[in-house]
Amino acid sequence: MAELSLAEFSDRVNEIMPVIAKEFIRHKISELSEGKVTPPQLVALDFVHKHTEIKMSDLAHLLGISTAAITGIVERIVKYGYLVRVSDPDDRRIIRVKLTPRGELLWNRLNRARRAMVINVFGKISQAEREEYLKILTHIYEALAQEKVITHYE
Repeated sequence: MAELSLAEFSDRVNEIMPVIAKEFIRHKISELSEGKVTPPQLVALDFVHKHTEIKMSDLAHLLGISTAAITGIVERIVKYGYLVRVSDPDDRRIIRVKLTPRGELLWNRLNRARRAMVINVFGKISQAEREEYLKILTHIYEALAQEKVITHYE
């Protein structure tokens, strides 16, 4: 492969990444019951699962959206029976959300589908390439996390 300039690299990444993201999302959605859950709702479910129980304002912050926007997203997920709102016993103004048993089942099913897709895709490349890819992704993740911390405190 010829050496790429940073601009050429950027163009290639911008060409490839949306296709990869679209295919991962398409695959995830095809695995969901009745196709009711949207990609932003899936991301919200992932964060709720990771935190077990989370304040709505914290969930909005993690997703980089307004509290009004997260309210609409959560409302639909609650309507489907995947999340439940929980009041804070010490402060009625604080609302938390957590997965219901039905939401846990959905998340587990989604996670199995994601794992199967990753195994299918990355089973086609060598162990060394997978390790290098993971190393690069981890480095990118850490750089983005650092950037977010700096932006948050400025």
